[in-house]
Amino acid sequence: MPTSELTRERDLRESKPLWADTPRIGIRTRNTPSSDHYDTIVVGAGISGALVAHALQRPGQSMLIIDRRDPVMGSSVASTAMIQHEIDTPLTKLRKMIGRGAADRAWQRSARAVLRLEEIVSALGISCGMARKPALYLAGNEMGSRALKAEVAAREEAGIKARLLDPAELRNDYGIERTAAILSDISASANPAQLTAGLLRHTAGAGAEIISRLEITDLRNLGDKVVVATAQGKILSARNVIFCTGYEFLKLLESPKHQIISTWALASAKGMDLPDWLQSHIVWEASDPYLYLRTDRDGRLIAGGEDEENPTSYLSEGKLVSKAQTIRRKIEKLLGVDIGEPEYRWTAAFGTTTTGLPLIGAVPGMKNVYAVMGFGGNGITFSQIAAEIVAAAVNGGKDPDADLFRFG
Repeated sequence: MPTSELTRERDLRESKPLWADTPRIGIRTRNTPSSDHYDTIVVGAGISGALVAHALQRPGQSMLIIDRRDPVMGSSVASTAMIQHEIDTPLTKLRKMIGRGAADRAWQRSARAVLRLEEIVSALGISCGMARKPALYLAGNEMGSRALKAEVAAREEAGIKARLLDPAELRNDYGIERTAAILSDISASANPAQLTAGLLRHTAGAGAEIISRLEITDLRNLGDKVVVATAQGKILSARNVIFCTGYEFLKLLESPKHQIISTWALASAKGMDLPDWLQSHIVWEASDPYLYLRTDRDGRLIAGGEDEENPTSYLSEGKLVSKAQTIRRKIEKLLGVDIGEPEYRWTAAFGTTTTGLPLIGAVPGMKNVYAVMGFGGNGITFSQIAAEIVAAAVNGGKDPDADLFRFG
């Protein structure tokens, strides 16, 4: 099978994200695998692959992590890394799509995933600027004050703490003019490149091999093994293979429920004169297209949005300029500050689904082959959920929420 027929290869970034310039993101890799057979092969060395590999690693079991690029430098480095428990699809809307019980479980699982990520970062001592931050969800053209009131009630019914802010509170506490907002806990931010690199280093230190610039061109089941072929003509086998390739997904998993969309982001210069409260919050809005923003430890403002349901719009150099200008104008209108010309601006494509929930689990029609995809705006949070679900399946168990995210 030709390379182009196995996965959808895409140019992930037309420009340079902020995180590509940060320290401690380099990973030592090998040129070729040391063996022909492994207990586990993880395809993809971004945040999803790093978290899945961390969850699957066991003493005495061999693991190979492969990426067609250098580790870390795929879609993960293009993230704005707002690690939210809030799913892109509001709970009230998700209940109508998949039922109240399933929707509540999805939101509850998302909140637990953020908490688990904090535990992992702390336990491994990964220096990535991980910090818990309240999320401020502003009323917009998709949900006004009444809709946000209903959303708060739904979250409280599901046991997820949230508080509705009225216009006066927003004005007095945040200097923002909107009809309402939801303030919630259990979200965070981090440097996604340093987080991914830290996880990969830990896994490599425990014995995993990491191979860069190695492309998988075919895979087959052969008895109890999964056999993969590489572009270099090498044949590898494993007991389990997990594809963590993001929106460069397996062609056999194409589905009308999954689509590729384009997004844009920017980062300001350091040391911006920004509202004091913004340093400890992440902000997004109930609009289409929506704006989302946060700061980092250097006092930069990092923001994104202006998504388009087009898999190739991100390739336009003109749109990179115009979309960054639009995001900048929205920020200045919302906060009443001039952030100046962005020091960084970048664009990417990413996968999403009709429900806003990711696709995680066994690949239909194959044995011991798993995939994770469709992470939308919750990439890091959903990657942790994927790690937990795949680890349970590979180890012979079943995650209680696996049905929420399965293929098919």
